[in-house]
Amino acid sequence: MRDRFGQHPCSKRGMLTGPNPTDRGKSGTNIHLLTDRNGLPLSLGISGANMHDSQALEPLVRGIPPIRSRRGPRRRLPAKLHADKDYDYKHLRRWLRSRGIPHRIARKGIEPSQRLGRHRWVVERTVSWLGGCRRLHRRYERKPEHFLAFVGIAAALICHRRLTT
Repeated sequence: MRDRFGQHPCSKRGMLTGPNPTDRGKSGTNIHLLTDRNGLPLSLGISGANMHDSQALEPLVRGIPPIRSRRGPRRRLPAKLHADKDYDYKHLRRWLRSRGIPHRIARKGIEPSQRLGRHRWVVERTVSWLGGCRRLHRRYERKPEHFLAFVGIAAALICHRRLTT
């Protein structure tokens, strides 16, 4: 599909961009992140700014690598998953239950967001660390693979900094 100027709609900012609903419709990209309880990134993903966050949960959970341990079997699944109100959908709860992942998802209209804050701030801190990387603050790459590679490099730097100190 091309517009009246003969360009592909995503040609200006690249694929996996979309109109941001909160920023006057400017094209943007969301970075989706799954961390452990210490804030180390376990799984990363990107999408257009117009894609809802709940659609990224399944690929993120599937993308968790196996954890090797000297004791006991490999762990493939998280011990517990905390999420905010964006992920409060029956199909996501059902999917997590079928995978055997205990979850703690805030319910819309019932629970305040403050109760989950003591777990949520860890993820927000990691997102802030990613935001400190200048290359990720504004997307310069047109190809989503290149942008995802820079997000992965930034996550590796975060892991290196956290584990060496």
